[in-house]
Amino acid sequence: MKVAIITGGAKGIGKAIGLKLASLNIDIALWDIIDEGDESAREVSSTHKVTARFYKVDVSNYNEVVDAVKKVLDDFKKIHIIVNNAGITRDGLLLRMKPEEWHSVLNVNLTGCFNCTKAVLKTMIAQRWGRIINISSVVGITGNPGQSNYAASKAGIIAFTKSVAKEVAKRNITANTIAPGFIETDMTLSLPDEVKEAYQKQIPVQRMGKPIDIANIAAFLVSEYASYITGQVINVDGGLVM
Repeated sequence: MKVAIITGGAKGIGKAIGLKLASLNIDIALWDIIDEGDESAREVSSTHKVTARFYKVDVSNYNEVVDAVKKVLDDFKKIHIIVNNAGITRDGLLLRMKPEEWHSVLNVNLTGCFNCTKAVLKTMIAQRWGRIINISSVVGITGNPGQSNYAASKAGIIAFTKSVAKEVAKRNITANTIAPGFIETDMTLSLPDEVKEAYQKQIPVQRMGKPIDIANIAAFLVSEYASYITGQVINVDGGLVM
């Protein structure tokens, strides 16, 4: 039985990925900094009859990440999959952006991806099998006014993934990036209706995506159907970026 770590797994896209991978008979370790992760782990376990556990982890803290990986190995014995989904926003025009708003976003989104990938890599290399999935954003491809910190972190994830993919390919480990577009999450649903309508008009399929749309691609990338795919960026955006 395979084991997956999903960061930012308490709700939204991370939780959807946890539920989807669990449906494939994969045990799930949900990482997050919010306590809802306990309830989400129970839901994953009861829905799909796999083992799912919650670990409270700040992915921007390397020592916490290393300790959490040790706990997962103690509990599950192996780690086959890492989904680096944890992310935050601190939006604002560059002229007004505070240094701490820049650093906090880079620390969670990009350094967190580095911390978690590095911490699981030895295990994957030893077992000669692994799947690394990093959640970026179409904003990391196009940029976006008021999101220079977020866009930089997500663009960095893409370059990071391609570099890691080249380093580990001969060990039967793949590394790919999913770049979501406008997805229905707590963050996007809290936007004013006129803002959501403006975004939706730019999407060729004329609707926002759902977390399951991202989870379905994650499920494909961890499967043997995707064993010859590595170093790629897959946009899941309803045609927003072509």
